[in-house]
Amino acid sequence: MENQVPEIFSIIPHTHYVLLSTILFVVGLIGVMIRKNVIIMFMCIEIMLNAVNLMLTSTSAYYSHSGGQIMVFFTMAVAAAEVSVGLAIIVMIYKNLKTTNIDAFQKLKG
Repeated sequence: MENQVPEIFSIIPHTHYVLLSTILFVVGLIGVMIRKNVIIMFMCIEIMLNAVNLMLTSTSAYYSHSGGQIMVFFTMAVAAAEVSVGLAIIVMIYKNLKTTNIDAFQKLKG
């Protein structure tokens, strides 16, 4: 049996998914490098993670191989754990410093 491309890829080419994923990743990367608010930086990291998930899913569907889609489930589980621990740390830092500005975190050095 020959590998057949799923029907969705006859409508939207794989290069569009690659381009969208790249744009999302670059937007997230620029957001992490430019912004000073920890919560915004955290959201930009999640955008980057979702860009990678989009790339894995689209490539997996394009090549009719389920390995990438399975990897996305593991990535989402790690992202959920990251969000819960990261937000808890941000809340505790906000309680101590009364700000979410990354420059104020220098005060936390021991």
